[in-house]
Amino acid sequence: MDLSKNFDWRVKLGIFLLVLSALLYASHYLIFNDAHTIFFYIGSDIAFLPIEVLFVVLLVENAISSREKKLMMEKLNMVIGVFFSEVGTELMGAIVEFDPDTVEIRDELMVKTSWSRKNFQTAKKRVKTFDYALHINNENPESIKFLEHTKKFLVHRRKFLLALLENPNLLEHETFTNLLWAVFHLMEELEKRENITNLSITDYHHLNGDTVRVYSLLIQEWLQYMEHLEKYYPYLFSLAVRTNPFDPDSQVMIK
Repeated sequence: MDLSKNFDWRVKLGIFLLVLSALLYASHYLIFNDAHTIFFYIGSDIAFLPIEVLFVVLLVENAISSREKKLMMEKLNMVIGVFFSEVGTELMGAIVEFDPDTVEIRDELMVKTSWSRKNFQTAKKRVKTFDYALHINNENPESIKFLEHTKKFLVHRRKFLLALLENPNLLEHETFTNLLWAVFHLMEELEKRENITNLSITDYHHLNGDTVRVYSLLIQEWLQYMEHLEKYYPYLFSLAVRTNPFDPDSQVMIK
């Protein structure tokens, strides 16, 4: 119904503009009695029409699309923020407590309110090439505690994760989509195993790989999100810095 009304409005506008153009040309002829000039300019305008179309399509349409994409990405960053509030930050914190190797990249992840774009670029480059090794195995008793905690935590947030996956706009943000799928896959792998305490070496190795994938993508997306907050939302960035899961001395209270 709305589409029909919108179409009718455009048709009426088009007819009005055509009639107005015809009246203006007719007035020009009645005043100056010069049909040659009128047809000359009509021909020139028609000849220039493809260039006008090209201008509108390539420049104006591109500007509109860029603005729409920017607005969409802004909405997606809001979704990413909710994800880290509900799942991401706590999941990273759990892995950090379990993983002794995190200390090797902790300095690069100690985000400060004074960070510049160069600091973020350096940190993102470092975490992208870092060799993550969580050492989840049957000889490490902390592995069982970590896996059981992660299982309960993720299963409890199943509906939330499903709601995020149902968002069609996520297709515009490939890295975050990959992170969501990795988290959801880890949740399913853990959920299907009723007894985490009695798994084979191969099983622990498989879960280790799934967790490493999640951890790597989490850190990369977290840094990207922190950079976005620093640029556009300094008040949210301040809170995110004070609750940094990689800072052992982090506290939400402002000293």
